[in-house]
Amino acid sequence: MSEVIVVTGASAGLGRAIVERFARDGCSIGLIARGRERLEQAGATVEALGGRALLLPLDVADADAVEHAAETVERELGPIDVWINNAMVSVYSPIKQMPAAEFRRVTEVTYLGYVHGTLAALKRMLPRDRGIIIQVGSALAHRSIPLQSAYCASKHAILGFHESLLSELIHDGSRVRATMVQMPAMNTPQFDWAKSRLPRQTQPVPPIFQPEVGADAVHHAVRTDVGRELLVAWPTVKAVVGEKLVPGYIDRKLGRDGYSGEETSVPADPNRPDNLWSPAPGAYGAHGRFDDRSRDVSVELWLAKRKPWLALAGAIVAGVALSGVRGTDRP
Repeated sequence: MSEVIVVTGASAGLGRAIVERFARDGCSIGLIARGRERLEQAGATVEALGGRALLLPLDVADADAVEHAAETVERELGPIDVWINNAMVSVYSPIKQMPAAEFRRVTEVTYLGYVHGTLAALKRMLPRDRGIIIQVGSALAHRSIPLQSAYCASKHAILGFHESLLSELIHDGSRVRATMVQMPAMNTPQFDWAKSRLPRQTQPVPPIFQPEVGADAVHHAVRTDVGRELLVAWPTVKAVVGEKLVPGYIDRKLGRDGYSGEETSVPADPNRPDNLWSPAPGAYGAHGRFDDRSRDVSVELWLAKRKPWLALAGAIVAGVALSGVRGTDRP
């Protein structure tokens, strides 16, 4: 039987890139997203790449629906080996202009959706004492930025939830594994369909990476035990380290430059649809509109995937150097 994987937010953006990456391995994949039309498009791509697709149209904010989806996957595809939480929504807006209902909605999808998925996965994985849970995170789980307060808060909440889960799995001696993969800015359709009150079109904060970079990172975190957290690219590493060392400086810098960094120079269309409450129409795939500005490779991820080889190379170099030193000591 092929490996069984569940991916939330699977119909477009990073989620779409993730399912396509695992489809190439011949996996059986449960695809969770709200819009059936894009799910069908993603499912057809999975089948064409050699995988098997089970379409599960639902909102991850609905805990009962997520639990039912997990039951359906195990009935139709077999025991779930990997659960990847990825679904999200966001709102671009100053805090002072956001109604409470929008904060609640972002939290219910972007944070509680991960909780619901994790609970459904644990219910099945813990009795079998095996399985992998991936929480797709962000540099913004460590360092918040202006104009995306609800999204940043949700990512922070996921990190706190993830750390509690890690401690409990260790306490129980469980072989279920959990990793949070922290992403940089990515070229996804999020910036075409996220609700926004900004006067200009939104953009990822440069540098921007293609979603396949993130999908490769998730694939690596499943195939290799990378530990509690995987930082995918230099902007993520910089955000994590900077927040620990100079948070006040970053506050001031984002206060000066953060707003402009999240907008292009193109005026926004005030009538464009968004996906906060329901799926936005359109045949979106993995990529957004920033292909010409996006990077296909992360040096940090490349190094992370080759740590054993780098360690071996370092040991050889150190051994050669030590031999050289010893050689010079001889009479």
